[in-house]
Amino acid sequence: MLLFLSAPQPRPPGARTRAGAARVARWRRQRLRLQQLRRLRGLPGGCGGPGAGGRRRGRMALCGQAAGAASLPSELIVHIFSFLPAPDRLRASASCSHWRECLFYPALWPQLRICLRVSPAEQPRLEFLMRKCGWFVRELRVEFAAENYLSGGGGGPGPGDAGDADGGPGGEDVEALQLSTRWLEVLRTYLELVLCVLVSIRNNRNLQKFSLFGDISILHQQGSLSNTYLSKADPDGKTIKQIQQLFEEILSNSRQLKWLSCGFMLEIVTPTSLSSLSNSIANTMEHLSLLDNNIPGNSTLITAVELERFVNLRSLALDFCDFTAEMARVLTDSNHVPLQRLSLLVHNVSVMHKSLDNMPNDEHWKALSRKSTSLRVYVMAFDVKSEDMLKILKPSIPLERIHFDSYITCVSGAIVDLISRQYDKFLTHFILMNDVIDMSGFPDLSDNRNEDPLVLLAWRCTKLSLLAVHGYTVWAHNLIAIARLRGSDLKVLEVTEESIDFDQGELADQDVDPVHNLIEQMNQTGSL
Repeated sequence: MLLFLSAPQPRPPGARTRAGAARVARWRRQRLRLQQLRRLRGLPGGCGGPGAGGRRRGRMALCGQAAGAASLPSELIVHIFSFLPAPDRLRASASCSHWRECLFYPALWPQLRICLRVSPAEQPRLEFLMRKCGWFVRELRVEFAAENYLSGGGGGPGPGDAGDADGGPGGEDVEALQLSTRWLEVLRTYLELVLCVLVSIRNNRNLQKFSLFGDISILHQQGSLSNTYLSKADPDGKTIKQIQQLFEEILSNSRQLKWLSCGFMLEIVTPTSLSSLSNSIANTMEHLSLLDNNIPGNSTLITAVELERFVNLRSLALDFCDFTAEMARVLTDSNHVPLQRLSLLVHNVSVMHKSLDNMPNDEHWKALSRKSTSLRVYVMAFDVKSEDMLKILKPSIPLERIHFDSYITCVSGAIVDLISRQYDKFLTHFILMNDVIDMSGFPDLSDNRNEDPLVLLAWRCTKLSLLAVHGYTVWAHNLIAIARLRGSDLKVLEVTEESIDFDQGELADQDVDPVHNLIEQMNQTGSL
């Protein structure tokens, strides 16, 4: 009889218990992983192996495979991208295709702000970006800028560079024709870019903030004439109709929209657009801005009846002629939350075509201020006549900021004086811009007055923190007086050099630069 005896296999300690069994399983997995690593390095299962050089080469190959950029998990790449600004993300995504796939992960692009030149070169980039992000972005802001397309700086011949001796068109006619051609090119491109943006977000139900801003220079330079060019750029009106339908579709599909802003966008918002919003979205909307002076006649983008649905508005921006006494009454109702910001655009085109008879009177403003104690008003006025401004500026408006921009008419010293007397408790920002071409020089607000209106403004308005002047004559000694009156509380005092005028005594000393001397004196006041 033969008896075979086998030596017992070594068992890790604690293997008889359940916890011990788990340790054994872990031990076996570690042993199996070690064997796999040895095979990868070209080593046998035992302790032997190639020489030191082979081990180093195997170790380098192993490290390259485990720690390469392409082998990192997507979650880790997205986490790394989250710490980088957008330009650095784009550069980092060029490392490999895997990183490029992680670039447009939704968590990385909750907000998207796009500034576009109205140029055909922008369209491919815009289409790519909107195709990647349009379906999930939560906050979208798109700004359009026509740049020099409309300024006559497009490289064409000037007034004296064209025409011939045979009675052909003169230089001015050629320049006008070229400007018309550029206008049509700009507006066609504008319609294509707007269409690209709207198509990409038509089914985005996560959109919370949506802002569109057109080029304000179009409003300045051509005003309502842009409608004439639009009819030529889109003769049958199909593109414009499609844009308007897409905009209404976006509003009707929205489920989380809290912020809607559309300013100076030609032919997008119509008087029926807001009716596409559901009651639930309208009731929770916090910001609404609709600025468009191209609505003909007495049509408005929003009525007082429509405004009754927006009970949660904190901020509202409208054309001044659209903000009626009935709207002011609606905003004072008890079911509306207190309004905090009211921005009003006053434009000469609107004033000419719409009546000021329905605007709120002083009693309406008092009631609105009682309802909304923290309400502050921002007024932006373009080429408005002084007599119209006197009607608009009611004493009880809690006016915090006012911006005058003139291309045809200038602001009078009487208007500045009225503002400083009526709004001394609220006014913080005063901006005075003038681009009227007048060969006789800039208008002087202090002409035939004992005191300069801007100095009185700085004296009366104790909360004034920003004063900017361009295109109006400001005397150097008045600037020093303004700086001394407000001191360090005046955070910004911005005056273009060509607007500053000096007394003859200050110009007498040829060895001293008067501008440099003015800056030195301003520094001594503590305002700079």
